[in-house]
Amino acid sequence: YLAKLSSVGSISEEETCEKLKGLIQRQVQMCKRNLEVMDSVRRGAQLAIEECQYQFRNRRWNCSTLDTLPVFGKVVTQGTREAAFVYAISSAGVAFAVTRACSSGELDKCGCDRTVQGGSPQGFQWSGCSDNIAYGVAFSQSFVDVRERSKGASSNRALMNLHNNEAGRKAILNNMRVECKCHGVSGSCEFKTCWKAMPPFRKVGNVLKEKFDGATEVEQNEIGSTKVLVPKNSQFKPHTDEDLVYLDSSPDFCDHDLKNGVLGTSGRQCNKTSKAIDGCELMCCGRGFHTDEVEVVERCSCKFHWCCSVKCKPCHRVVEIHTCR
Repeated sequence: YLAKLSSVGSISEEETCEKLKGLIQRQVQMCKRNLEVMDSVRRGAQLAIEECQYQFRNRRWNCSTLDTLPVFGKVVTQGTREAAFVYAISSAGVAFAVTRACSSGELDKCGCDRTVQGGSPQGFQWSGCSDNIAYGVAFSQSFVDVRERSKGASSNRALMNLHNNEAGRKAILNNMRVECKCHGVSGSCEFKTCWKAMPPFRKVGNVLKEKFDGATEVEQNEIGSTKVLVPKNSQFKPHTDEDLVYLDSSPDFCDHDLKNGVLGTSGRQCNKTSKAIDGCELMCCGRGFHTDEVEVVERCSCKFHWCCSVKCKPCHRVVEIHTCR
């Protein structure tokens, strides 16, 4: 819901925290104690929605949002693999945006990660501004996970959400990269200084989408007095901390069902030649599709003119657009 708050300016007063819908009381308290971080949390939420909609753009459920709480409708109140992805990408979005704010000097509470210092076995010098992923992850754990921990993290759904929250953060942690700068006469690389940087958020989305495709259906089990999630099918190998897990089968998302936040696929564009989920047969759930011819104007016959412009001609062509009935 924070991502939708374009009407609210900067979250800079404690009273604003009280007005934020969708937060539990302990999150409101955290908001008041960490006012300067809250704009980053909002940016992280926006990042998460944008990435979710990119990753699912060609699927029946395309991560569409509503103007109600929860913003994804009841899709996320059920323990489906779609809910697993939403929790993972949201947790990752908060960690990513808070870390980025630390490194860019926006926050007084944190800065670059100064623990990455000295020489490396590869012969370069650790220097520069390493992304403070430890702070971003810790804040995400405190702010995002508190919803589940406040309920008592022993219910199936709380265990599922906490696991997927952590898998989202692991998608950043396990894909940190080394960036370097060369130093020396005339750009020679006599020695290098390097720092640790987060992957682009698109990479995080790609990793989590792969985890979504291979998500494990789980159920609760007790090991001693500890409640844990184990694969429902005992022949499947146990999931790791990086994998997504879910409890319930997903609906088919074919038909409009606003009560459950499902918009259906009527009116969605489909690919007539594809046999995959974006193809008209699967996307339209066997209902058939309409075909319309649309004229598009593109730039073509582009030429470079010295100096310095590119001139193109407008070219008209007719394309077929297929939409589900």
